[in-house]
Formats: sequence, C-alpha cells, structure tokens
Amino acid sequence: MKPFLLITTRSEDDVAADEHAAYCRLTGLLPEDLAWIRADRAPLEPIEFAEFSGIILAGSPFTVSEPEERKSATERRVERDLAVLLDEVVRRDFPFLGVCYGVGTIGSHQGARVDRTYGEPSQAVRISLTDAGRVDALLHELPESFDAFVGHKEAISEVPASITVLASSPTCPVQAFRVGRNVYATQFHPELDTAAFSSRVRSYAGHGYFEPSQAEAIIATAEAADVRASHMVLARFVEEYLDSNRGDRSPLAESPSYSKSA
Repeated sequence: MKPFLLITTRSEDDVAADEHAAYCRLTGLLPEDLAWIRADRAPLEPIEFAEFSGIILAGSPFTVSEPEERKSATERRVERDLAVLLDEVVRRDFPFLGVCYGVGTIGSHQGARVDRTYGEPSQAVRISLTDAGRVDALLHELPESFDAFVGHKEAISEVPASITVLASSPTCPVQAFRVGRNVYATQFHPELDTAAFSSRVRSYAGHGYFEPSQAEAIIATAEAADVRASHMVLARFVEEYLDSNRGDRSPLAESPSYSKSA
C-alpha cells in the first residue's frame, strides 16, 4: 500500500511524538504507513504525490491571522511552504485533510476571511453536520451531531464560493469544509481522545488558549465527554483514500441510506 503523509509543526519533541502516535492510533495505520515530516525543523521539499495515498496536516500553535511582525521566521517560512504545497494539492485535487491549522491555511489559500471572531477555548463542543456534510462521501457515516475537542484562536468568519461547509457548532460556524472533491479541513481535532487532549492541555497551558490556572478544570470537564464519533473522520479518510484509489469518486455519498444516532 502507499503510505499516508503526516505534516506537523510542533517544536516540542514530546508533543510532536505524541501527536504522530495519536494519528497512528486513530487512523489504524502502523508508524511505517504514516510517513512524518516535521515542517518546523526544515523547509518542505517538493512532495512526490504518486508515493502517497493522502496527506494530513496536523494542528499547530501557528495562526495565519497573527500579524506578520509577530510571527517567527519559522512560522513565516512554514506558511510559505504550505502555500506552495496547497497550490499543487488543490490543482491535483489530491486527498488532503487539514486539522485545525488546516482551516486557517486552506481557508486563507482559498480567500476566506480567517480571524479571531470565532475562536473557541479548549473544550468539547457539539458539532452538527450541515446538509452538505450529511451526504458528503467522507463524513456521511458520522452521526448528524457529535462531540469533539476544540481549542483554537482563529477560524473562518467569511466563506468564499470555493469552500463547501460540512459541519458547524453553535460558537464556530465553520467546523469542517471541503474544497473540490478531496481536500478537507476540520476545525475540531479528530485525533484527540481524552488522554491525548489532557496531555495537550497541560503542554499548552501557557500558550494563550485559556488561563493556565484553568487547565485541570478543563481536563476534568473533558473527561465526561464522549468524542469517539469524531475519530471516525480519520478512519474514514484512510478508508476512502488508501492507495489513492478514488477513480470516479463523487463528493456526495452514493447511497446515503444509513442510520445515524446522536
């Protein structure tokens, strides 16, 4: 089989390693089947698309809406590298899933307004599929509403015509979207189970997502959330695109005659 490619941008070695492990665990991929590039460490080289089934861009402490003068040289370089990659991803309509940071990078690439209007603190929120999401080929097997972990400073506040909104929440109108047939982004984190979320909260307590003194209370609340349905996004991405065998794949589910429960 062709492996998938994971691109991460977290500078902390332990956090980055935990992130890769989480993606392996919740995609069902072995580590050797999920190639890993740390874009924070070195410039992105041109991707040999024929070698991969699909690409996943993980979340990041980087934000595209931050003023340029406040971004580090690494963050500015990563944004330039990803813009070049996304030019080719969108042109090819290559299987791509951007998580959290992916909303900002793909959204801005498509001309969306990405700002701080709909940021959400670290927590579990209720996600609802839109009409388009309920029949989308990747998401149609998910429940029409489900809980997922979020934690982001920026989000899309204005949606261009090229973006199809697939999921929303009461405090963030764009929780998932699709560009073309095969390019996806989620604002929520399908790679986080309760243990991974708790570890992430502790690691990022001083990064401005919440008051550091609130960390343990956030973790306690999260332990009551059932976010297992959100993990289906990763499993479905692998199922849909393994070996990039997408042929005549439609962005709509061919047979939406399935049962769902909240």
